[in-house]
Amino acid sequence: MEESFFERVYQVVRLIPHGRVTSYGAIANYLGSRGSARMVGWAMNHSHHSDNYVPAHRVLNRNGMLTGKHHFGGSDTMKQLLESENITVSNDKVVNFNQLFWDPAKEL
Repeated sequence: MEESFFERVYQVVRLIPHGRVTSYGAIANYLGSRGSARMVGWAMNHSHHSDNYVPAHRVLNRNGMLTGKHHFGGSDTMKQLLESENITVSNDKVVNFNQLFWDPAKEL
């Protein structure tokens, strides 16, 4: 049986190192689905239903904004998860996003 797109996204997200972040578009690009950033976002929205943990808090928009924060239950949960990994967040944006950015196309 072929793996679903969502499961392929989850496999990549599980490889993001602790203390690093990536974007929806970088994951879509790595999976050969350039232009499907929104589908990666949908996968992140549904990741809470996955049988295996998906560190969805490490996936941000292309500018480092916490655009998916409302899918984490509490409004500050995503920020708290990132801060627990020593990632600084200010005004719903990761500080030093470019330095913390993990590109699966280069790293995998």
